[in-house]
Amino acid sequence: MSARLAVITVSYHSGRVLTDFLESVARSTVVPGDILIVNNATDDAGVADFADASRSIRVVEAGGNLGYGGAINAGVAALAHRPEWIVVANPDIELRPDTLSLLLRAAEEDDRIAIVGPRIEDAEGVFYPSARSAPSLRTGIGHALFAGVWPGNPWTRAYRQDRIDTSLPRDADWVSGACFLMRRDAFEELEGFDSAYFMYFEDVDLGQRAHRLGWRVVYEPCAVVRHEGAHSTSTAASSARMLREHHRSAARYLRRRYSGWYLWPVRVAVSAGLEARLLLLRALAMARRR
Repeated sequence: MSARLAVITVSYHSGRVLTDFLESVARSTVVPGDILIVNNATDDAGVADFADASRSIRVVEAGGNLGYGGAINAGVAALAHRPEWIVVANPDIELRPDTLSLLLRAAEEDDRIAIVGPRIEDAEGVFYPSARSAPSLRTGIGHALFAGVWPGNPWTRAYRQDRIDTSLPRDADWVSGACFLMRRDAFEELEGFDSAYFMYFEDVDLGQRAHRLGWRVVYEPCAVVRHEGAHSTSTAASSARMLREHHRSAARYLRRRYSGWYLWPVRVAVSAGLEARLLLLRALAMARRR
């Protein structure tokens, strides 16, 4: 086992997918020294069964739903050792045996690299654009308004960076929090995730803060993971809550990015527009269920 590396994942009724995730970690050519599962669901005692001292797997009880970033922060604080690298991963991720070694190799090319994200594919092997540009006001609004009805719109293409060759490594504004490797020193300098983002945009915010402090964020397509996705938002109630949280986080991010006093009309307009979009999506979802 490598004490240089720790893996932290977050469980919210995730027992169905945790077994495959942990088995994929065990098959890795670089076996982490610590594997932590942060349990965000106080009514899910079954997660404790995944603890295995012989495999350095521990379960950390969050004591409540801290959100994704907050739970990762709690996991880092609970590490028994101080690893050089931290892997942040959703529990519905499956790693290839060489994924961690390839992420490490990419990260060690430059001491200024804070975060390295892999190529993410769904269960059918379809590429997911996990390394993106930071959403500006223009691209953010365009993507929010048209992505669902006009997937090929120019704002969504710019946000997802669809015209960039996804087979080549490159720097990115941010990489998906579904899975990435992060330098521990950078995590501490940034004071981890901003827990004000309960769910969504915490990875965008982390990447942007890393850039502001002079760190690099890198996409490494040779490292590949499979992401099942949406296991914890499969019910109508949880999907509705996540939709609400997504809009709240988007509004929070854009308000912070455009925080000047003279931009208050923009902030008001963004908040109103996102709230209107949320109401529209809720109405459409209700109409589909009838």
